[in-house]
Amino acid sequence: MAPFKKYIRPSVMQKLLRKGAELVGNGCVLAVSFEGEVVLVEGAESFPGGAEPGPGVIAERINFSDVHSGYILAGVPDDCGPASAESCRRALSFIAFSLQELIDVELARRSIADEALAKYRELALLHRSVPNINTSLRLRAVVDALINECRMENYPGELGMIYLRDPASSRFRLAVQFGFPFGANLHRMLDSDLFKDVAEKEHGEIVNDLDRDERWNHELPGLGAMVIIPIVSPNRCEGMLILASENKGLYEAAHRVSLSTLASVAGISLSNAFNFEGVQKLMDAILQALAEAIDSRDPFTAGHSERVACLAVALAHALNEHGGFNGRVFSDEELRELYYSGILHDVGKIGIREEVLTKQARLNSKSMDVVRARFQLMGAVEDFDWAAAFDCVTNVNKAMTPDAGELDFIRDLGKRSLNRGETSLPLLYEDELDNLLLAYGNLTREERREIERHPAESERILQHIPMQESFANLLAIIRQHHERMDGSGYPDGLKGEDLLVQSRLMSIVDIYDAVTQERHYKPAFTRSEAVKILRQEVEEGKLDAELTRFFLENVERIEMLSEHVKASRVFQLSEIGSLGSM
Repeated sequence: MAPFKKYIRPSVMQKLLRKGAELVGNGCVLAVSFEGEVVLVEGAESFPGGAEPGPGVIAERINFSDVHSGYILAGVPDDCGPASAESCRRALSFIAFSLQELIDVELARRSIADEALAKYRELALLHRSVPNINTSLRLRAVVDALINECRMENYPGELGMIYLRDPASSRFRLAVQFGFPFGANLHRMLDSDLFKDVAEKEHGEIVNDLDRDERWNHELPGLGAMVIIPIVSPNRCEGMLILASENKGLYEAAHRVSLSTLASVAGISLSNAFNFEGVQKLMDAILQALAEAIDSRDPFTAGHSERVACLAVALAHALNEHGGFNGRVFSDEELRELYYSGILHDVGKIGIREEVLTKQARLNSKSMDVVRARFQLMGAVEDFDWAAAFDCVTNVNKAMTPDAGELDFIRDLGKRSLNRGETSLPLLYEDELDNLLLAYGNLTREERREIERHPAESERILQHIPMQESFANLLAIIRQHHERMDGSGYPDGLKGEDLLVQSRLMSIVDIYDAVTQERHYKPAFTRSEAVKILRQEVEEGKLDAELTRFFLENVERIEMLSEHVKASRVFQLSEIGSLGSM
């Protein structure tokens, strides 16, 4: 009776038989059989004949479906004459026609209801899955959302995997899986003719008995059934979604339909994510090339921008590991922003003259040769120890902070000149004196102003590049990386809370890298010497004391994280968190 109820309600059928029995009369018994079994009787407690036509039984076939059939039967009494039997046959034919119409209408109604229910479920699935799958432009986030949706729907099977197709090589690679033991060689799936066939046709399939599919050569041993769905975008097959089980016969057509719906949503998201990642890689390559072009102008600063970028990300991540800075935790986007700020912070140096940018001494070698010639000439015609005087000039020329006595000697030399007739040749010209008498460093005031313009120049150059909305602070960080907490920095003399936390952080790592690397005017300092310099900067109120203290207490950890950032480029792969496992 249970399968019979799928096609028509027994109560409706019983009423029809009752009306038919009244119509036929003459003591005829009516019955309905389904697949060789009498399921309903009217006119007696049981049907006197069999479930099919036979002696004393007339019948009309009923088709319940393309698979299931039966009869409407009439038991004709032995004393029923030919006329009555013919009348019974005609009545039975009419009843059979009416019953068939009822069944067909019911099947049509149920088909429409099932189709409407399937559409509703599909729309509900779309309504729920689209926001979940489309919330990110990161490949990992899209893939995780898709596999989570599959698990939320409770599809049959305890195993699942998603393969993505690399846009450049068109090769598939495993992106995510669940249910398989650690170390399972799931890349063997790519060798399957079944996998290749579905990927080529871009049409999902259900294989409920893998042992009987010629395209399956047990690439993954132990699997019994599988539903394999291509993840297709308007342009190409982006990947493959596979659910599987060790058992057979689990999957139905409805599973393939709903999984195809999910895959269609994911296909567009994956296409966007691949395009976004491609743009990110292109942007990274361009910005990296730009930074390297700037660094290459001076071999002593080569690699400085990348080192500062990696140290900045590492310091921020280390702060995250300890609960953030004053409760503030840096997001992945902020870490990426820090990286790009570090890569680009010195772009403005492109406008600085080569002789200023790479100045190694107060006077260049050509100028020193000219000074030497003058000194030798003075020594040849007057009582003048030119060699001792030139040695003093040479020492001052290379010194970062010359001795006060040596500077006084230079001033005295500036007052002397070689006079012959109306010709007067000074030992040191005014511009040479300006350079040699600098109290610190080798840059004149004008040259230092030129150098100090580079943060503002960096901002000016980069402001025309359309950055992501999530990089809203990038230009400010770059402009402020030489500002100091006490207002003594440049270009704007900002101080204290006017400075972004990211800018204060960048200042620390910028100084640390600068002092630990060899420069024209100094050797590379050791880590302990760099620590002393940073502490002195804090004592003078120039650096954020709390940030600097944290950096110095965790400098070894930060340098290790920095190397990991440089090696893996996790800043662009949404895997910043993996740094914490080191």
